[in-house]
Amino acid sequence: MTTIQQRIEALREELRREHLGAFIFPTTDPHHSEYTADHWKGREWISGFNGSAGTAVVTLHSAALWTDSRYFIAAAQQLEGTEYQLMKMKIEGTPTMAEWLGGELSRTDCHEVGIDGMTSSANVIEELVRDLRQQGGITLRTNFDPLQRIWTDRPAIPMQPIVPQPIEYTGEDTRSKLTRIRQALRRQHADGMLMAALDDIAWALNLRGSDVHCCPVFVSFLLLTTQTATLFVHEGKLTPAARQSLQQAGVAIAPYDSVREALARYPEYNILADPDEVSYTLMQSIRAQQTVREPSPVPALKAVKSETEQAGFRQAMLRDGIALVRFLRWLKPAVQAGGQTEMSIDRKLTALRAEQPLFRGLSFDTIAAYGPHGAIVHYEATPATDALLRPEGLLLLDSGGQYQDGTTDITRTIALGPLTDEQRRIYTLVLKGHIQLQMLCFPDGASGTQLDAIARRDLWSEGLNFLHGTGHGVGSYLNVHEGPHQIRMEYRPAPLHAGMTITDEPGIYLEGKFGVRIENTLLIQPYTETAFGRFLRFETLTLCPIDKAPIMPELLTPAEVLWLDNYHETVYQKLSPHLDEAERQWLREATAPIFER
Repeated sequence: MTTIQQRIEALREELRREHLGAFIFPTTDPHHSEYTADHWKGREWISGFNGSAGTAVVTLHSAALWTDSRYFIAAAQQLEGTEYQLMKMKIEGTPTMAEWLGGELSRTDCHEVGIDGMTSSANVIEELVRDLRQQGGITLRTNFDPLQRIWTDRPAIPMQPIVPQPIEYTGEDTRSKLTRIRQALRRQHADGMLMAALDDIAWALNLRGSDVHCCPVFVSFLLLTTQTATLFVHEGKLTPAARQSLQQAGVAIAPYDSVREALARYPEYNILADPDEVSYTLMQSIRAQQTVREPSPVPALKAVKSETEQAGFRQAMLRDGIALVRFLRWLKPAVQAGGQTEMSIDRKLTALRAEQPLFRGLSFDTIAAYGPHGAIVHYEATPATDALLRPEGLLLLDSGGQYQDGTTDITRTIALGPLTDEQRRIYTLVLKGHIQLQMLCFPDGASGTQLDAIARRDLWSEGLNFLHGTGHGVGSYLNVHEGPHQIRMEYRPAPLHAGMTITDEPGIYLEGKFGVRIENTLLIQPYTETAFGRFLRFETLTLCPIDKAPIMPELLTPAEVLWLDNYHETVYQKLSPHLDEAERQWLREATAPIFER
């Protein structure tokens, strides 16, 4: 019996003991994080699937896992040999979780399903309750976590040190941020709020940690009233400097696991609790006269970077670009010499980044995907899959660094040698979409959904499309994925404003063949003001050559050629003073105009 099957059988014993017909394992933690600390990776533990998005469901006689298009290929591979059925979200014919449970439980006499109410948001639980009720009256229990019994070697909640993020990198002190948050709360007619999102708390308090892999955050809650602020955290994690910073800002400290009792004693008339962020269990613990169920104002405040943060991003991108140029100059000769694999080049790039000042780690696990692996959107090489690189075909390299003054995220698709016409054509079409978006000027307050088609137009004209988002916000030495704004096909109403960071990363993936993605990180800047209002444009922060070898120049418009040549000239001018002569010569060739002039 496999380990996964043994875990499923142990779970089923608990389900029978508790008279439950099924249990649901989301990917989230009590803070609704995208990436979670190991303590809350129950879905991965019970299923074996390690992607960042997905939900596993186990009944007494069956099991299924739902995930999105980024992970269809990876999930199919990781679930192979288990009883899990892969459910491809947003694909016609795929049942919802409630529909599937309705069918599975209709054949049993157990019509109660379990989920840990502390690790799912209030909105998720309440929607699930409604959906399950429509499937023959299935009920949902939220006060039971079977992992406490069956996950015998479960990792503890992290206890990594918490340190201040100096004002030289934030540009605003904690008291000022808390004042702005309270002003925003008043506009929402709220006296206070419970903050559960870890990056929001780290930003508001100018503190950083390392409780979550690649994310400089720390496990905690923050409770605000009109006059007070209390951080719920394991006190032993606070360094003396962090403790002093909180004291100077007037922030009290309380034990992490006492937040439910504090909500029951909350002194104000009302409290804002974002139902997409606050867990169902904590929402039920609130005893205020009124709960304001509205989006937290903090992500929108955090998304607009201060002048200091914008300057930090530029410096971080400069250092990241230096490391990337040194890596790219090394890469093709190293592949020609032989012996390089996906994992070895990952180590090389990480080592070059680590040489740069203020480097604090990776912003996410590097995606070094060669050949067919490039079609797996969130591929991560393992010893079992680690492909040998050959001087042919395409390498998709998506990577980023955490620097104390900024977070980077970049994708380059690189020709390691001869390519097919199909590879070159798709590469060029993706590049056209990438360039078209960065050339765009748009009204202040437009949403990312309104911009999304620009990056897809040339792909759509060829019957091609990608199912992931085109762009996401990036934190300032915080999470590499940051909202509320996005650029994607699905409707996202969050407005775009000057000072926000956003990525531009269209791609195309042909299963079993190759993948192409090209990504820069951008900063939204003021452009002009007319009788029709304020208009914005993009400043490209990422400094790294885009591989010209795969381009079919005849497919590019003159405006696209001009943009690429100008971008490459900017890359050369900014990076070359920091390189030696051999590196400068390589960069000069890599950034030369497409057509000789």
